[in-house]
Amino acid sequence: MFTGIIEETGSIQSVGGRKLCVQAKKVLGGGTKIGDSIAVNGVCLTVTSMTDSFFTADVMPETLSRSNLGSLKKGSRVNLERAMAADGRFGGHIVSGHIDGTGTISKLEKDGNAVWVYISAPKSILNLIIEKGSIAIDGISLTVAKVNDREFAVSVIPHTGEKTTLLSKEAGDTVNLENDVIGKYVQKLMQSGSVNTQDESARDAKLLNWLSEKY
Repeated sequence: MFTGIIEETGSIQSVGGRKLCVQAKKVLGGGTKIGDSIAVNGVCLTVTSMTDSFFTADVMPETLSRSNLGSLKKGSRVNLERAMAADGRFGGHIVSGHIDGTGTISKLEKDGNAVWVYISAPKSILNLIIEKGSIAIDGISLTVAKVNDREFAVSVIPHTGEKTTLLSKEAGDTVNLENDVIGKYVQKLMQSGSVNTQDESARDAKLLNWLSEKY
């Protein structure tokens, strides 16, 4: 599990044979070892080899088809985060590292010291986005400020812009998107009829009880 708080940006050293080699520093310290998980642009990958300055990870065809990792090339900058330690602070939101799909940056707009980033996305992803809710964009935990049936927008503060790759992107670039996992569970429950009842108050009570037990 991750939090969406990026620890550093790394640089792709090589891509080939469904394997990534990433130059990094911070995420390779603190006891990181082969077999550990590191989120690369929000995609949970397993470290298969490492040195003090780089690590490699295998990438499955399924991962390439659902994310922007397939478009990476030597020199590409990527957001990196190690799996959350049990004694760590939960600064972002629950991020699994399992991408739901990709979106396309439609525009960036300066707004004082912040930058608005507008992202178009498939209906399946937009249906699970709510205003003031959380979403992971290339692994970055961000709060949704606007959403409609075509796109959503986040406001990026200077610190986030400096510590991640998001503001280095341009209109037309692809980003990885992961919806809030709680929203996905609720959608699944409602569709399956697990909390189905004609009495709305009883239905809501069942749903709240399930969520309290789960989280």
